[in-house]
Amino acid sequence: MDEKDWNAIRILYEEKNISRASERLYISQPALTYRLKNLEKEFGTSLFFKIKGGIEFTSEGMHLAQYSEEMIKKLQKTKDFVLNMQSEVRGTLRLGVSSNFAQYKLPKLLKKFSIKYPNVQFNVNTGWSADIMNLLDSSTVQLGILRGNYDWYGIKTLLHKERLCLISKKEINIEKLPELPFINYKTDSSLKNLINGWWQDRFSEPPFVTMETDRQETCKEMVKNDLGIAILPEICLQRSDNLYTYGLSYKNEEPVLRNTWLMYNQESLKLSTVKNFIDFLNKNPNI
Repeated sequence: MDEKDWNAIRILYEEKNISRASERLYISQPALTYRLKNLEKEFGTSLFFKIKGGIEFTSEGMHLAQYSEEMIKKLQKTKDFVLNMQSEVRGTLRLGVSSNFAQYKLPKLLKKFSIKYPNVQFNVNTGWSADIMNLLDSSTVQLGILRGNYDWYGIKTLLHKERLCLISKKEINIEKLPELPFINYKTDSSLKNLINGWWQDRFSEPPFVTMETDRQETCKEMVKNDLGIAILPEICLQRSDNLYTYGLSYKNEEPVLRNTWLMYNQESLKLSTVKNFIDFLNKNPNI
């Protein structure tokens, strides 16, 4: 087996479908099938069998998929350290970044970093913070930028705090929120708990939810069209939105803040790409 075989097995195990796997691998279905048949011949056993709508892996195939995942990670780690031995900063920086930070902050940050270190490439995974946590735990990424509070056994640095804000198209009375149409959106549990905690601190009755949206940007557009009010992190709001914005506070007047954390393992600091990126973040906190 070689790196191409490992990757083919890994992708096929994720997709459970030869057609979709071949698309992700940028090879034809016959080419992928030929490679898989050679692997079965090499190991002298069936690795998978066909089912309606796709394939299912045999016990031997599952073991080989796990082996392939481990070998890919070991090879990547070896490449990282070999590149790090050179005098210039070069290599691939693997980042896991929460969706909001990735949308509103990361592009400018990476652009500025790439100007300073042009030989660094980026492999970026984005999603909810809980998903980024899983990528960190599995060492799929070297650095994680997460929002909300998560336990982490490695190094955890606070990047910044931001306030949660109520937004509306028209001026409103905060004390009458339970009477106003409220727009919800799908988000991770840490933000949802923060919003619910503030609401329960301020009101004895639940919000009057009139709409559920799939994402925060959709929710904000609904508010712009005066279809209701919503609560969003400050990072999502721009002056051009032309909305009334109310920074949230608890009854004791303490502001409702959400933390953004940088998380990584101590071992990752041995890599010049990682170390220089962390230094860059610390020197540019307001990007």
